[in-house]
Amino acid sequence: MTSVDMTGKTVEEAVRLALNELQVGEDRIEYEVLEAPSKGLFGFIGSKPAKVRVTIKPIDPVQVAHEFLKTVFDLMKLEVQIERVGKEDSIGFNIRGNDLGILIGKHGQTLDALQYLTNLTANRDIDGKVRIILDVEDYRQRRTDTLNRLAARLADSVKRRGEKVVLEPMSPNERKIIHMALQDDQRIITYSEGEEPYRKIVIALKR
Repeated sequence: MTSVDMTGKTVEEAVRLALNELQVGEDRIEYEVLEAPSKGLFGFIGSKPAKVRVTIKPIDPVQVAHEFLKTVFDLMKLEVQIERVGKEDSIGFNIRGNDLGILIGKHGQTLDALQYLTNLTANRDIDGKVRIILDVEDYRQRRTDTLNRLAARLADSVKRRGEKVVLEPMSPNERKIIHMALQDDQRIITYSEGEEPYRKIVIALKR
């Protein structure tokens, strides 16, 4: 439900009843007065209630995400710049500032958690879905480059020694980077084993 017609003794009461029906705050709506209230003869004969049409305003999920991040950083007392980054299939925010390692965490775990919460917040009140990617000082690209080099080096080791290599536990996104890096290698196969959050990549020779 995105709009509702509601009546009340006053316009304010009608709007309040509509807010309760729509389950949203006053900042999320706009309303049109369809019929103004009238007292009628002698103050009660033929009196008419107010009638309003209350509509939920469209939400810009990107703006919601930006405001959410700004609030988080204000609470953390971090001075940052939030840059919008152009991406084909998602919305990117690159966060810049000093000493932002706290936002990244071990292997990007804190960054992934913040990204998850940002997506939840941005998509909470919309019918479709936007995908928001967070980065801190281009960490994700640097990490991707590091994992690509690691994948190539370990694949060479597997070819020389003929023994499989089991990597340390990684997030689903980082495991995907390893899989993608070696998917065209005709002598190598990669697969994951174990349960989250301890799931690991295995690099082995094709049989």
